[in-house]
Amino acid sequence: MNLAQLGLLEQSIFVLVALALFLSFVLLSQARLTTMIHVFAWQGFLLALLTAIVAALGDNPHLYISALLTFLLKVLLIPAMLHRLIRRLELERHQERLQKQALVMMAGAALVIFSYWVVLPITHMELAHIRNVVSLSLAIVQLGMLLMVARRQVVAQVIGFMSMENGLFLAAVAATAGMPLVVELGIAFDVLVAAVLFGVFFFHIRDSIDTLDVDQLTRLSEEER
Repeated sequence: MNLAQLGLLEQSIFVLVALALFLSFVLLSQARLTTMIHVFAWQGFLLALLTAIVAALGDNPHLYISALLTFLLKVLLIPAMLHRLIRRLELERHQERLQKQALVMMAGAALVIFSYWVVLPITHMELAHIRNVVSLSLAIVQLGMLLMVARRQVVAQVIGFMSMENGLFLAAVAATAGMPLVVELGIAFDVLVAAVLFGVFFFHIRDSIDTLDVDQLTRLSEEER
């Protein structure tokens, strides 16, 4: 099915997923942690809006609950927790520019192409109309992974991890018209617990070693050997 043959709401799903992918590239290029948190919150807002659209298309009332939970968790609660975390860690003005930024961005573009190649067999199935959505969602997951690899700051790596989860959730909601509510509640609870545990872990590292830079932690480990 051609994208132009889809209805307005179906096309809006593709647009929202594409915007979420664009925000993944913005996350990858940002230097300030505070800006990264704001971009992550906007990505969560797009995810909540997409979930509400899927609920309207499929007449699934439980997805409205999922959209509300996504908004509360990914747009309000987790960004607020991350802001509080970087204030307590005195990282509000911290900036970390990517080394070889052009090369990293080219690697991100290559991952998008790779995602389309992986999902290409779907064109031979009845699910051809969701190929673009699944491809872009997979690209968001891989860009989150690239963010974790390219950044040295642990807080930025956690944002990359949560962005990966956003990509997985996008694929699940857009491609399958929503998961059972109990599964979505379980995922939301797991993400919230992970955010709390990450915060405790960061404070423990900061108090023990006085740094959250992965390169410095690696050098300390090598010196101990």
